[in-house]
Amino acid sequence: MHRFSRKVHVGSAPGVLRAPETRRVDSTTISVMRFGPDHLEEHTAEGAADLAPLVPRVGEAGGLTWIDVVGLHDVELLAEIGRLFDIHALSLEDIVNVGQRPKVEDYEGHLFAVLRNFHPPATPPPPGTAPTLRPEQVSLFVRPGLVLSFQEIPGDSFEPVRERIRRGNTRIRSRGADYLFYALVDAVVDSFYPILESLGETVEALEEELIEDASQESQDTIHGLRRNLLQLRRAVWPMREVAKELLREDLPMISDESRLYLRDCYDHASEVLEMVESYREVGAGLQEVYLSTVSQRLNEVMKVLTIIATIFIPLTFIAGIYGMNFEAMPELGWGWAYPATLGVMAAIGIGLVIYFRRRGWM
Repeated sequence: MHRFSRKVHVGSAPGVLRAPETRRVDSTTISVMRFGPDHLEEHTAEGAADLAPLVPRVGEAGGLTWIDVVGLHDVELLAEIGRLFDIHALSLEDIVNVGQRPKVEDYEGHLFAVLRNFHPPATPPPPGTAPTLRPEQVSLFVRPGLVLSFQEIPGDSFEPVRERIRRGNTRIRSRGADYLFYALVDAVVDSFYPILESLGETVEALEEELIEDASQESQDTIHGLRRNLLQLRRAVWPMREVAKELLREDLPMISDESRLYLRDCYDHASEVLEMVESYREVGAGLQEVYLSTVSQRLNEVMKVLTIIATIFIPLTFIAGIYGMNFEAMPELGWGWAYPATLGVMAAIGIGLVIYFRRRGWM
């Protein structure tokens, strides 16, 4: 499982690039979109050499460039991209060292942000089963006229933003890099809603299952649900702080107009966090319901066994008395002793059953 934790190289110099421990794509892909109010260029770059002609065009009036890089294992390519677009060495280090805590950093001339995204499993899980989420680090670099995004795996949450650009959405096509930056951050935050909806369906199915018949599979599903919610909380909590940090008025890269939209992004992040916390409480309640159901079932079994043992205690006592090897037992010479003893034992057993039923114990 891909975890948040990352390997720390003690004593390494700041800005040293090391490929991630796990290679999550076969090759790095670079997609480029350059657009304005009345034009759109879209193509795929083969390497850093194809990006070099874009450098002098960054910042041209009426033009905005968005470069999306998928795959972080080619550190030489990333280093070359960093040199082309003047990305700070510490930002590049954070891009390849996946597992970073979501954050935003203001450098001279550009803004850098790290976000957390989650992908659903490749195949939908069975109903009532908690899906295994695949976390991903998303890094964003923004400067006037340019936005760079770096992702670990394809299948991102940015496709709705691309569709808005292709449709000629006048707002995103006519605004600056800070508005595109907001749109990407908002897309990442909104991508949590389908995941939470899926987890909500799992919660509802679990509630019905626990009431009808709790099993070990139910316990496994509860553990998976709580693990997913913990992962989401670790991602959403600092992402809400990122959205809040972007509302600061001393960030020169964010215009006042875009800051208004970032308020809505902050509201979405807060809402997602509240949903995560709510589901975590429900998950803890489901754990208690499961333990109570198992305990109740065990109590029912123990009650039945106790009743059976209580019925047989006097019968065993009688059988033990007449199983002793004494010769001076007058009943041994009586012809009806055996059926009489069985009759007494049957009467005692039936009497105890009737007594237990009247008391409501059976």
